[in-house]
Amino acid sequence: MAIEDEAAKPGRVLLTGWFSFLDGEVTAGDALALRRVRACLDHLGIPYDVAWSAGYRPDALDLSEAAGNLYTHLVFLCGPAHGPQVEELHRSFPSCVRIAVGTSVIDGSAPAVTGFHHVLSRDAPGGVRPLRDLAAAAPTGPGAPVVGVVLTHGQGEYAGARRHAEVAATLTRWLAAKDCACLELTTRLDAHDWRLCTTAGQFESVVSRLDLVVTDRLHGLVLALRAGVPALAVDPVAGGAKVSAQARALSWPATLGAGQCVRAELDRWWSWCLGDGRNLAERRRQEFLGARFHDTRDDGTAGLARVLSTAAWPEGRRERTSDARSGP
Repeated sequence: MAIEDEAAKPGRVLLTGWFSFLDGEVTAGDALALRRVRACLDHLGIPYDVAWSAGYRPDALDLSEAAGNLYTHLVFLCGPAHGPQVEELHRSFPSCVRIAVGTSVIDGSAPAVTGFHHVLSRDAPGGVRPLRDLAAAAPTGPGAPVVGVVLTHGQGEYAGARRHAEVAATLTRWLAAKDCACLELTTRLDAHDWRLCTTAGQFESVVSRLDLVVTDRLHGLVLALRAGVPALAVDPVAGGAKVSAQARALSWPATLGAGQCVRAELDRWWSWCLGDGRNLAERRRQEFLGARFHDTRDDGTAGLARVLSTAAWPEGRRERTSDARSGP
């Protein structure tokens, strides 16, 4: 079909994919492939609608609604051209010219494939030359901050003062509505679980690549600032405990008590952390990494050195140590 010829242009096109099926899924690759096809149709001046799964976009057009509209063409993009969901498209839109683009063909004789009038597959058996995936050349969109989320659900030592469940629920609900990429992190190290860091250095490497850390853990706060990354910290203990105390010790303002963990306050400190907070976090990093044992900012090491240097040994301790070293 000569798209350049106005008389040959289609009417309205329906764009579909696995993101259109209620029991399908939406991947980042699907979304970018759709962005690429939409840009192509926009450039050509061809009107279109997108059918979305009601499970992902309940407010958008879904396939059952689209079936009643008059589309001249249906485009199925990205993913495998395979299975009963794809076959159902052919039955639901029998009058459309049906085109598959950027798909993987597993069996070229399957009804899901033969039901299309045109198949522009990215890969297929039989030595067919592969095409680049649609997502590769999709127009770039605005970036989003990458946020490390470091939460604890333990700390039973705080007993009735624990507000950990409430704080975690509030933070995760709030983050779900934010335009950001969240990475769930834990400071726990493990020598056997590939999903966890094995060394502190590995964890620091992850944190240093973030834009922000949201945490209710003391070390979530400390290690973020050590990497020069702003931290939005919430103390999950009623009345405040070690997170609040550490924030005071570090002169870090973006810290809330459990009772202050509400959307308005979280939004306020979110904006600060992604703005002025970056400079303060970098200053804290430089302070931490420039510290020496004689540094006046006390973290307890000066006191430790003093005690070890001057404290008297308990009676008999030296003798017991000496005896232990001269054993058989």
